[in-house]
Amino acid sequence: MLTTPLPTLEWTERGEPRSAIWRSENGAAPPRRVLVGDDRVRADDAHSQAAEGTALLWRGDFHNARNLLTAMARRVDRKPLPAMDTVAQTFHRHRQRQAQRARLLGMVLIPVEAGCELSLRRAPEIREACLAAGCPADEPFVLSLRELLGIIGAHEWRRNGIEIPALGARIHPHYGVFAPQRADYVELLAAEPLPETATAFDVGTGTGVLASILARRGVPRVVATDLDDRALACASENVHALGLADRVEVAAADLYPEGRAGLVVCNPPWVPAKPSAALQRAVYDPGSRMLRGFLDGLAAHLEPGGQGWLVLSDLAELLELRSQDELMSAIDAAGLAVAGRSDAPPRHPRAADPTDPLHEARSAETVSLWRLVARD
Repeated sequence: MLTTPLPTLEWTERGEPRSAIWRSENGAAPPRRVLVGDDRVRADDAHSQAAEGTALLWRGDFHNARNLLTAMARRVDRKPLPAMDTVAQTFHRHRQRQAQRARLLGMVLIPVEAGCELSLRRAPEIREACLAAGCPADEPFVLSLRELLGIIGAHEWRRNGIEIPALGARIHPHYGVFAPQRADYVELLAAEPLPETATAFDVGTGTGVLASILARRGVPRVVATDLDDRALACASENVHALGLADRVEVAAADLYPEGRAGLVVCNPPWVPAKPSAALQRAVYDPGSRMLRGFLDGLAAHLEPGGQGWLVLSDLAELLELRSQDELMSAIDAAGLAVAGRSDAPPRHPRAADPTDPLHEARSAETVSLWRLVARD
């Protein structure tokens, strides 16, 4: 069986050619130009070099590397976003700016020794976090400091978990799996009156949080589907930890499992745009693919009298990326009807942040649970 060779980063250090495996979660190519630096590097110089496409391989103190990255971020963020004619233009320009910011800040690189060890001064223990994220276990590699900090932070979430009041327990997200930080959509589902059913489907389960709530609320059998291997492992681990493995079956499927259910739940990505990073796939749904796939397949997977619960924000409408008429047309074209809707205001920090370029849309956002039924 042929395997794709891992990309390699090459640089010169002390007059000698060096190389190591290049690790990038998003599949970014390794920088072509690399300079070696330490605590003597100034943020202005690092920022200028990064803007010109030159990466900095760090050999100094780990805490100083973090401080350097913070200082570079301040320089990137100084320039305000120019005024746009429409909110959609503001959204696309903001995303473009964020992608450029990520590329520039991704130019501070950290060398990792074999066994996922850091040899930098005041460096944290990263082995467990790196192995959980799928980093090379026994070979040296290089990754951006920004990515490494994300790996460390994600591992803290996995270890500590996120308290879910509707479950009375914690959900432990794995690296690369969308973390249920927002309480609004979870509480909507937890409060909605359940139809009588022996089986429910949770389409695109992620961490398994919604499937677990359905099981805790008394649904005898829940089939939770996902295509992502990390999500499948994460959901399985969570339902076992919650003592729900006898009621929740985690299955690999592109949307629907086989058969029908009296309740089908789906919380697709809310914004119809192309993700620019792997971790954005839970937020952005290009062409509303998952939303339309859920709607188009729902009637064929509902038992007679069954309901489909679509958990969706109207942020796409507020950003002028999709109209409610388009959503209603897609529901109608799928042979479905709206039996009811429950709403909740947004409950996340950016909704209250007036400095966010999209504050007006975020603060006006409504999260809805649409109850859908097959048309007679």
